This record gives sequence, structure tokens and C-alpha cells, in this order.
Amino acid sequence: MKVSVIGAGLGGLSAACHLAGAGHDVTVLEAADGPGGRAGSLERGGYRFDTGPTVLTMPHLIDRCFEAAGVDGASLLTLRPVDPMYRACFADGSELRVRHGREAMTEEIRSVCGPGAAANFGRFCDWLQRLYDLEMPRFIERNFDSPLDLARPLRPALELVRLGAFRRLASVVGGHFDDERLRRLFSFQSMYAGLAPYEALAIYGVITYMDTVNGVFVPEGGMHALPVALATAAEKAGAELRYGARVERILLRQGTSGPVRGVRLEGGEVVAADAVVANPDLPVAYRTLLPGLRPPLAARRGHYSPSAVVWHVGAAGELPVGTEHHNIHFGEAWDSSFRALLDEGVRMPDPSILVSVPSRDEPTMAPAGRHALYVLEPVPNLDGRVDWLDERPRIRDDLARRLASLGYPDAIEVEELVDPLDWEAQGMERGTPFALSHRFRQTGPFRPANLERRAPGLFFTGSGTVPGVGVPMVLVSGMLAAQRVDAMAAR
Repeated sequence: MKVSVIGAGLGGLSAACHLAGAGHDVTVLEAADGPGGRAGSLERGGYRFDTGPTVLTMPHLIDRCFEAAGVDGASLLTLRPVDPMYRACFADGSELRVRHGREAMTEEIRSVCGPGAAANFGRFCDWLQRLYDLEMPRFIERNFDSPLDLARPLRPALELVRLGAFRRLASVVGGHFDDERLRRLFSFQSMYAGLAPYEALAIYGVITYMDTVNGVFVPEGGMHALPVALATAAEKAGAELRYGARVERILLRQGTSGPVRGVRLEGGEVVAADAVVANPDLPVAYRTLLPGLRPPLAARRGHYSPSAVVWHVGAAGELPVGTEHHNIHFGEAWDSSFRALLDEGVRMPDPSILVSVPSRDEPTMAPAGRHALYVLEPVPNLDGRVDWLDERPRIRDDLARRLASLGYPDAIEVEELVDPLDWEAQGMERGTPFALSHRFRQTGPFRPANLERRAPGLFFTGSGTVPGVGVPMVLVSGMLAAQRVDAMAAR
């Protein structure tokens, strides 16, 4: 079957690897001059920055793409464990490092929080493992055709109920730990799903599993090395990758409905296809590539995740003692900061920030004696009450003061700030790189589907469809879209 994949982001590349490996005639059409999409690369004054995700988990999902393409992944990509995975810094001056491996992390908790907390960590890990073992094959790596599929088969769904997976995440984590630092450390991951810990269901503890049990890794060469490797794998499997090929319209037989005929590029070239897999943010794809075809209700009226301001900084000077690859600096406020962000649509009054220092493990990302910093503050998306034209210089100065107060290098040589208006300009709905939030009614079969029944042969991949947000989920989404194409070809 002839398949056009729109976009060489991680979802599109995952789909291309699976499709080309299965024998389909695959063409990947990417508007930019190289692969990566959101997982791009920025070079400024001798510094190199990864512009997208900085945390990589679940490396077996990458291996699955390489295996589907029939290539030796080890020859294309080298992954190294990040240890410690995070340095968590708290307002009282204490620090806790998230260690690679259950035994090492147990000892870290024992030394910082006491033996009782260490014992509870073991029980918490057991719970996370059971949760992951249930969720991953039956509810995440799966295409849904109906909400009834959640209960088919019934036993895994009942097991999730018995595990307490439909309680609130903050409540489950709080039931394991008395120490407020551990409660924050093992529940902040709900933000990846666009939710506060007190509102997220415990099923999203699976993200905590990916972060703190399965482990965090870094590709040799930086995060952008991942899409480069996947693009190479897809090509080795027979896919054609065309860069500088911007798609203007997905062509349907009846104009705004009917089977897929292919795509039209800017300039008028038509690329015929039996199936199209679209990697752009799903609501944006409907609006810009499928005018006249009404998007799903969840995409039109859904609740979108908060956004983030990302400040890329190249600076001279020494790092603070104890700096790790990933450093989370928790604010003193917690629930009130989430309420400001999620309910009031304003900046957190006491934000927690992530400071990643990729040059610590990949010296080629900065000149000698200098460091590349990636600074992230969660902020409201464009549905919020922030005027970003006015707020942009203010948040830049706030982040600069915060970094200086924490001891990071402040002799800034290059910088690039990305706010929600910039995310929107990059094609991300409501100015958020995190798509629809993962409220229950926007998850699984309730999330916008990865196939369009009004346009047979049209499929979607990426964070706006199933299973959702994050590098692991997006890689899975490519596999699920490929399965949809395979099923169509088999009919």
C-alpha cells in the first residue's frame, strides 16, 4: 500500500519505521530541512540546544521501532543511563537524588527521609509495577474502537479498580509517604498529563513508573539524535524521506469527505497515496489540512494542558556544586500554585522549575568552559489570562534572577526564549506542546481517534491522539497508526 506520512516528528517516524518494515511504500513529507519536529535542534554561537523533550524513558519502545524497520539500532543510536535521574531541590534547602535502580533509590530515601520512608518506597514500587503491567499492554498499546473496549476483557479493568487506579494520584502517593518531599517527587509527573496531582487519577502513576522505576536515559549526541536515528532506520527499511516538502492539503475523493487520494504540496505537486498518516497536532491538522471536515468534539471543545516557557541559555561559568543533568527546583507553595495555573489561568506565584544541563553529559553542546541550560517553567496556555506580549520580558527576567539565586552561570552569551505564542506559531493548538490534557473523558477511547471514519485511509499520530503525551506515548502512537494501516490493507 502507498502511504504518505505528513511530518517527521517522533510519531511520524515511528509510524514510518513500522510501515516500511511491513512492506508498505512509504513517503515521509517534512516541511523542515531535517527530521525531529518538536524534538528539534537549535544552534547559536557555538552552543547546541535540544528544543523539545529533555527526558527520555522506556528505551525498549525505541528498540521496537528499530526492530520493526529491520535495522540494528545499536549502530544508529547509543543510549546512556542518567544517574542520578533527577536532583530534587526543596525550599527548605534539602536535596534528594532520584537514583537509577530500585536498591540505590531505596538507600537514597533511607539516608534523606528515614528507614520508614525507604520501606514504603518498596511497597510503592510494587504498586507501580503492577499498575504498569496492567496498563501498558491492555490500555496504552492498544487501539480502541468503542468505550466498551475498556472492559474487554473485563478482568484487567477490575484489577485496575482493585489497585486503586481510579482514586486520585495525590491520595495514593500520600497513602504511601508522610514526607512532603516524597509526595511531591512521586506525583509531579501528573503535570506531563496536564493535570495537578490532586485531580489526576492514579492511573497516571504509570508516568511515575516510567520516570523513577524504569529509568531515564540520554542519547549520545543529545535528544535530537533520536529522531535522526529513527529517520535513518525508516530509510534503511525503504521509506523515502522528503525534506522541505510542506503539505498544503490532504486530498479526499469528495473534497471534504470520502477516501484518501493523497496530498497536495505547496507549489501544487500532488503525491498520490492510498493512506495518509498525519503527524501535525491533530486539531491543527483538521483546521489547516482538512478544511471543511469538522474536527472531533474533544479537539474543538476539549480541555488543553498548560503550556511551558522554555529558556535556552548558553553561559560561561561554573555550575553549582552538585548540579546533575536534570534539576528540579520545587517552590514552597504546591496546591495553590497548581490552582493559579490550572484554575485561574495565571502564572504560578511560586513556580517549580526544571533546569536541565545537557552539556554536563554531552560536552559538544557547548564551547569549552561553558554550559547549555534548558530552563522550563509551567505556564498557562493561550486559554489563560496572560498577555504574552507583555509578560515575555518579565518572565525572562524572573527566570534569570531565579537561576542566579540558585548559583547557575549568569554570564549569558546566547539565549532563546519560547513562550505559548511561539508554540502556537510552531503549530501547537492553544500554544501548548502538551496537547489535550488527560482528564478521563479525554483518555483512551474518549481521546480524538487515530482514524477518521469519514475519510477512509486517513490516520493520525502524535500527542493529540491515542495514547497521549510524552515521548513513549508518541512512539506508541506511531505503532498504533501503522496497525490501523495494516488492518486497512488486509481488508
